[in-house]
Order: sequence, then C-alpha cells, then structure tokens
Amino acid sequence: MLKLTEYKRYADAQAHANSNALWELFDGNREYLNIANECITRHADGSGRAAVRIAHAGGVDEILSFDEIAAGSARFAHWLVNNGVQPGDRIAFMLEPSLPFYLSLFGAITMGAISVPMFTLFGLDGLRLRLDDCKPKLLITNAEKAAIANQIEGVRVVVANNALLQEMASLPSTFETKTRADDMAVFQYTSGTTRELPAAVKHTHRALVTLMFAALYGTGIRPGDEYFCPSSPAWGHGLWHGTLAPLGLGVTTGTFAGRFDAVRLMKALQDYKITNMSAAATHYRMMKNTGKAAEFKFHFKKLSFTGEPIDPATLEFIDQTFHVPACSMYGTTEIGVVLVNYPGAEDFVVKPGSLGKPIPGLKLQVQKPDGTESDPGVVGELMLWKRDHWETTKDLAKVDEEGYLYHCGRADDVIISAGWTMSAVEIEATLLKHPDVREAAVIGVPDATRGQVAKAFVVSARAPSEEFVDELKTFTRERLSQHEFPRHIAFASELPKTPAGKVHRKVLRDREAAQAKIN
Repeated sequence: MLKLTEYKRYADAQAHANSNALWELFDGNREYLNIANECITRHADGSGRAAVRIAHAGGVDEILSFDEIAAGSARFAHWLVNNGVQPGDRIAFMLEPSLPFYLSLFGAITMGAISVPMFTLFGLDGLRLRLDDCKPKLLITNAEKAAIANQIEGVRVVVANNALLQEMASLPSTFETKTRADDMAVFQYTSGTTRELPAAVKHTHRALVTLMFAALYGTGIRPGDEYFCPSSPAWGHGLWHGTLAPLGLGVTTGTFAGRFDAVRLMKALQDYKITNMSAAATHYRMMKNTGKAAEFKFHFKKLSFTGEPIDPATLEFIDQTFHVPACSMYGTTEIGVVLVNYPGAEDFVVKPGSLGKPIPGLKLQVQKPDGTESDPGVVGELMLWKRDHWETTKDLAKVDEEGYLYHCGRADDVIISAGWTMSAVEIEATLLKHPDVREAAVIGVPDATRGQVAKAFVVSARAPSEEFVDELKTFTRERLSQHEFPRHIAFASELPKTPAGKVHRKVLRDREAAQAKIN
C-alpha cells in the first residue's frame, strides 16, 4: 500500500487517511517517539541537505542543513544534561529563527525536556507572566533580550552567542533519545493579551503524528515541495505548520527573521523558488499593498492561509499574481486544524471565502442555540465532535448545500442591533472592497436606541472627511442590507494586531469602553 504522502487526491484522503497510516510515516511508534528525531536526526544523512532557509529582514539568507541542526541539537542536549536539566524540565527560548533557535528547540526535545518558544517582541510584563506560568529551568535568549529577562527573579538566563556554541563544540554530536510518545514535548502559548493570559497548550511527542492531517491536507505538504511559512515560529502556525510539519516529512522549510517586510518576503520566495507557501491572511494583504508583486517571479503550485478570512480584493490579487487558489486552513491552538481545502488535490473545488471541509475522520456541525443543527445558509455556532460530545470552537459559521463551511466571526464578534444580528467579519469584508480602504476592523458599541451599533475603524491613504464617511456607509448598506452597515466610522493610521498578525478587535472594544467611562 502507498504511503499517505504519495496520495494527492481528495477522494484518496477520504479513503486512506487514518491513524495507522499516519504512524507509518514515522520511525517511532505509539510507545516511543521523539519529535526531534522525527524532524531532524533521521533526515541527517551526511549529504548537507537544507532543512531550513531563513530570510533575514536585513537581506541576508541563512541556510541550515539537517546534518548541522542534528549535530548541534545533540551537543545542546548534552550541554543541558551537564547543566542539571532533567527530563520534563521546561527550557524557554526567546530567539529569532537562527541556528541557536533550532538548537534550543530540538536540543531540549532530544533529551526529554520541554521546549517553550517565546515571542521576541515580548516586553517585561508579557515575558514575566509566561515564565511565571511555565517556570522554566533556563531561558535562552540574545544579549538585548537578556537585559529584560534578567529583571525577572528566579530565572537563569543564558545568552545564545558564539561563546555558548564554542562551549558546546567539544560535546558528542549524537544523543540517544528515550522519550515516550505521551511525554510532554512543547508548551505553546497563544497570542492572547497579557491581561487575559491563556495557560500554555501542552503538547506531547505524539502531537507530531496528529499534526500530519493538517500538513497533508491543510498545507498540502509533500516530499519534493519547496516550502515557506513567514509566520513566527513562536506561535502555533509558524511552529507546527511552518517548522515541525515540513521537517517531520523531510521537506526543506523556509522562514522569516526580524521585522517583517513584504518586499523582502517576495524576494525570498523568488530566490528560493518556493512552490508551496502557508501564511497568515495579513501576509498576503501586505504583499498586495506594496504594489510591487509584479517585479518578482513566483513558482507557486500550492498556497494556504490561516488566522482570519481573506478579503475579496486580496483574493483577487492572489489569483492574478500567483495563479493558484488560496486555500483556507481553519483551527485554533487548542483544537488544532479541523477545516481544510486540500491544496494540490485536483478533484477538490476551492470555493473563495470558504473554510473548506473537515479533515478526514472529523465531524463538525453548525448548531442553533438549542443545540440542533442549523439549516444550510443559517449562521450558528461551529461545534466539533470530540470524545463523545460536542465541543464549541467559539466561532460562528454557516454551511452550504455541498458541505462547505464559512466563517462568520468569533462568537463575541456578533453585533445585535435593534434585534438584527450582524457579523463584524461580513461588514469588514464589504468595507475592504472599497478601493480607498486598506484595512478595516468592526466592533459593536453601545447605543441608547438600538442596544448596539456597528463601529468601523478604517485605515486609508485618503484624507478623512464627512463625505468619505457617508460614502463608506452607503457603500456597505447597498452591498449588505439597509440595517447592516457601520453607523460610526473612525479613521486610524494602523489597527491593533495580535503578535500572530490578526486584527485585535478586543483592544478596540477595550478602548471604546474606557473612553465611554471618561465621557
């Protein structure tokens, strides 16, 4: 029987994808498994084959091989043991993609410790809250961030510099892994606010196997792809779908280091001849907004995105520029990826704006408030069947007659105005169709007459004016309905975003609430 990586059709996924077939892709088994071995060591064959290509914001390209990362991770694992680290200890690291980043990630996992990636833009409070939660044995970072980290009591800070690499150089370049599949391997923080810090999502080594459903059918990764994911590997998409998934299949991956620049990204995509990219919706929008995409040559065969829906103007840009459909991939850090569009499957029709269909073996349903199934076209809460009961995804959705699901916003992004239910996502998508609107975010604000009304925050190069406000209101009303439009519009130079690049509507809601108290 063929391996799952050799099947490319949607029909084959439904016929052959199951748990047993996933395990056949790995060297480990249900009892003993190690993520670092599966992603790095078993692919280190002495050939010097590239594992990771790093596009640095400053223009430098850095290429790391499986051999280099495998040997360095083993040495780092020995260094950790020599420094008193025990299996199960947490090793936090706050580094941009680089050799030290990958040695920290895989070295800790190799010796049975738990890797805890930290976003490099965390300030003192954001870092302290996460370190207090996971209580790491060590924090690996650079000299600049060490100045911040050293202000936190009870944490040993190690600077990842040449001196550390030289200290490790004499240690053995192999390490015998002994982890069980159900041992903890990674603690992953979501991109929540520091005031409402979510607990770390805890992943075992076994999570790598489950991840392959998303890799095969959400991003369409197959051996032979030239892959790239510009999302930071400190977050779920960049770590699991941009790093561990491709490396687990022996596929060379690419990433971005430093302050994001869309032109720099496009140059890397051209130079690396990338055929498969998975990115956040924001990345595609930023490429469009540069106006410079025509200056580059692209080689895409598969594209996917996650984080939030892509507006129609950006979808049109993708079609005209890359000539490949953008495939939505929906999930959360807590539940993983559950809805995909099967990139590369010739027998699967990608519907613009759709989240796609469930990954093989999963059951999802759009439900009414009473728990019964919603009719096609009717917005309800998206529920996932898990462990013999329905679990909420905290998202709203609708399903069409062919079983394709559509995202209708977070449950807390619903705006109920004078008895009418409106979706912030739909209003935003309509505003983004206006040629003078670059970005838009919509929230509900209190109204004495209607209970709530929609307020839009718009980023535009066009000067604010009452005429522009009226134009946007009319533009939205005519395309949605007479009641579904932003009754208030504010202009902004930029929108607040989470570290993962999503528009942060909660920040806008909090600002409005604070302003209302002042008034």
